[in-house]
Amino acid sequence: MIGVIGGGAWGTALAQVMASSEDVILWAREAQVVESINAGHENKDFLPGTALNPRIRATGNTADLAAADVWLVVAPAQHLRAVLADCPLAHRPALVLCAKGIEAGSLKLMAEVAADVTDAPVAVLSGPTFAGEVARGLPTAVTLACADATLGAALVQRLARPTFRPYISDDVTGAEIGGAVKNVLAIACGVVEGAGLGLNARAALIARGFAEMTRFGLARGARAETLAGLSGLGDLVLTCSSANSRNFTLGLGIGRGERAADLLNTRTVAEGATTAPVLVAAARAIGVEMPIAEAVAALLGGAPVAATISALLGRPLKPE
Repeated sequence: MIGVIGGGAWGTALAQVMASSEDVILWAREAQVVESINAGHENKDFLPGTALNPRIRATGNTADLAAADVWLVVAPAQHLRAVLADCPLAHRPALVLCAKGIEAGSLKLMAEVAADVTDAPVAVLSGPTFAGEVARGLPTAVTLACADATLGAALVQRLARPTFRPYISDDVTGAEIGGAVKNVLAIACGVVEGAGLGLNARAALIARGFAEMTRFGLARGARAETLAGLSGLGDLVLTCSSANSRNFTLGLGIGRGERAADLLNTRTVAEGATTAPVLVAAARAIGVEMPIAEAVAALLGGAPVAATISALLGRPLKPE
């Protein structure tokens, strides 16, 4: 049996694709989500309109997760430590971390946070994935990163489905950094769209944003080829190009002049909003320059859009 921790859209989508081959136990914090899935085979709050496989059983009791030997952990990045601390980890299930972010305060990646809480084996799942498409069974490819080659190979076989294709990597740091940084850059691309700056500007931002991702990743020990793969460039292209991305949509509103605080007052999570200031702090701590990430953090703090864009465009000219 596979366990899924998190009853949002992404957790529900992963449960749906996994349930095509085996039973799934999905833990959700919200009682109404548990009721909706068990009674009507639908997550009306976070993935409405998708008929869920009856092999998915939802629960609000973390003790029920002990029946699963693999857990897909989809708790938001800033809540991962607390959620894992509350879970029954004595039987050491394989933890596949699916959240994308950097922990505030510690500046740790998700695998590092998990290692603080448990000695259970850890892998990371990341890549270009919109929950609705995964839930509908549309073709999806992801990176499955694991430092233990034997465990990684076993997890790839366990999680692969006809339309869900994981590619194995041992670069956990690279997979995590790609997923975290792209959320911040997606907000920036949404701002470009909302402010009406055009497709030229968006393409330039994606390219320069990828350069920032690469600089930061290499400084943290990631490999360039990982950052140029599904969990880095692939995910960046997806989330910077579609209003299906919550981060892009957040930036879109900011670019149109809406207040970030108002846009963030929703039940869904735009991970880039919490990641941006943490990413800036982490980059400064190791001497990496990330002007786009700094601009996003400033916009989230209420900086004027026009002045922030002007400051970016006015930076000194230099070689690419």
